[in-house]
Amino acid sequence: MKIQSEKDLKYIRQEYAKTLYTPDVTKVNIGMAMCGIANGAQASFQKASEAFSGDNGISINKTGCIGFCEVEPLVEIFENGKPRVVYKYITEDKILDAIQDYRDGTFNKKWIVGQMREPHSILEDDIDNPLANVPLLKGIPVFENIPFYDRQVKIVTRNCGYIDPDSIEEYIARRGYFAFFHALNDLEPKQIIDIIKMSALRGRGGGGFPAGIKWASCAKHDSDRYVICNADEGNPGAYVDRSIIEGDPHSILEGMLIAALAIGSSQGFIYVRHEYPLSIKRLITAIKAAEKYGLLGDNIGGSDFSFQIKISTGAGAYVCGESTALMSSLEGKVGRPRAKYVHTVDKGFRDGPSNLNNVETYANVPAILLKGAEWYTSLGTEHSKGTKLFSLVGNVTNSGLVEVPMGISLREIVFDIGEGVPGNKAFKAIQTGGPSGGCIPEKLLDLPVDYQKLTDVGSMMGAGGMVVLDEGVCMVDIARYFIEFSKDESCGQCNPCREGIKQMLTILTGICEGTGKEGDIELLEELGSMLQKFCLCALGTSVANPVLATIFYFRKEYEAHIREKKCPAGFCKALVNPKTDKPKN
Repeated sequence: MKIQSEKDLKYIRQEYAKTLYTPDVTKVNIGMAMCGIANGAQASFQKASEAFSGDNGISINKTGCIGFCEVEPLVEIFENGKPRVVYKYITEDKILDAIQDYRDGTFNKKWIVGQMREPHSILEDDIDNPLANVPLLKGIPVFENIPFYDRQVKIVTRNCGYIDPDSIEEYIARRGYFAFFHALNDLEPKQIIDIIKMSALRGRGGGGFPAGIKWASCAKHDSDRYVICNADEGNPGAYVDRSIIEGDPHSILEGMLIAALAIGSSQGFIYVRHEYPLSIKRLITAIKAAEKYGLLGDNIGGSDFSFQIKISTGAGAYVCGESTALMSSLEGKVGRPRAKYVHTVDKGFRDGPSNLNNVETYANVPAILLKGAEWYTSLGTEHSKGTKLFSLVGNVTNSGLVEVPMGISLREIVFDIGEGVPGNKAFKAIQTGGPSGGCIPEKLLDLPVDYQKLTDVGSMMGAGGMVVLDEGVCMVDIARYFIEFSKDESCGQCNPCREGIKQMLTILTGICEGTGKEGDIELLEELGSMLQKFCLCALGTSVANPVLATIFYFRKEYEAHIREKKCPAGFCKALVNPKTDKPKN
């Protein structure tokens, strides 16, 4: 069946909404993103599938991640007319008991995260909710009241954990591809761009450039134009893009289709990390399904619009997250950045006008077109609208993927959603923005999260990594770690980056090993300033941020390493006396 109109979408939606919301069997959804699989979800899925292979009353399914990675493997179980209950830590040895627990109505609270009151997508407020009158279970928390979820707003992750990522029909059942057909049939390219401009959507890949302005700049050219998705997520501790792809790949395809309509493109590329095999597999499945339904290919929806998407895998080079290096790699060349006095929207991939956004940016687009720019701008701050996804990791009680409105404070993320630092240890700092970000101390925890505020305090939004650090972490060693990472990942093309990072690492290593000397701090500051001014690309100009931020906020820790030959955190082995110093970790 080739989808030719919104009427065809509505038919598929109606048919598959039944299996999503009112199944005639006991439906078991097992979280099968990499976080779940790494914790044993694959074995749970196989055991349940084998055990109930001949039982027509049980349906075993896979979904993406609903974010609460700390308690994986997560399993959702529900029946028509009964509440949807999510179970935690359901490994192979527990899966059959968990299913029986639900069917018997026992509800072992030690195994349960909570129950869902409203599993509908944020895009589905126009239909009657068949689950609205389902009675809730007493004594079991509702998801909206659980600390990890009660401040979240799911726009980008609206489908993650609720649908089978390999089912295009379930995506359509949650109003998938409706935004694209609205754009195809009802809007001119300029109108699409104007909506994105009015929404104030900024690129979620780190730079935060307004997406609408980028689209408009690319659309003004007459030559072949390209739509490129950056899924080369290389930041340590970040897994935002991976989780979106693994849980809802069609939202990215739909966002790219809309961008292609807007700028007049017939060719798209998704550049994915080679280390993301499940993401690649699910994108391949999604593209084939979209082609089968006529949503990719020639004359889409009976129109004269044609669009193809191809996947390219990167070799793990962090620098290929930079747009010009990515395009060079996409062309089969060495992934090295170039100076941007000529912008990629004018001359990018194959010297053609190229629109590059990341995974999270494209996943926002369908929601904006269906709900409207005014709705989107009602969320966030003056200069940062909508929501932002963060992978909250490190020394925090609740680690996982969180989607929060822009403007939420760091304190709310760490202590309300994350429920603070475990083990009765004190909070020390939060590192945002990956290797290009800075470490923010406790005194700034009430800072609203938006692009400008984070930049003002020496950090950045980045692609969405947030690493919580407790009192046992040495800030000098943290700076050393990120500089070492950047040294290994630098393309080495420009002297300031190649030589400057190497010298910074030598100095930081010496300080950690007890050979630091007076003047080292000042030299690090001088080198950092040089990198900011003279490096070729944005990765180089921001690489010194972790060093400069830790010196600014934790200078006494550097001085203790140099002058007292002591590591206040008790972490650096060369500076710890085992007889007198007690490590805090």
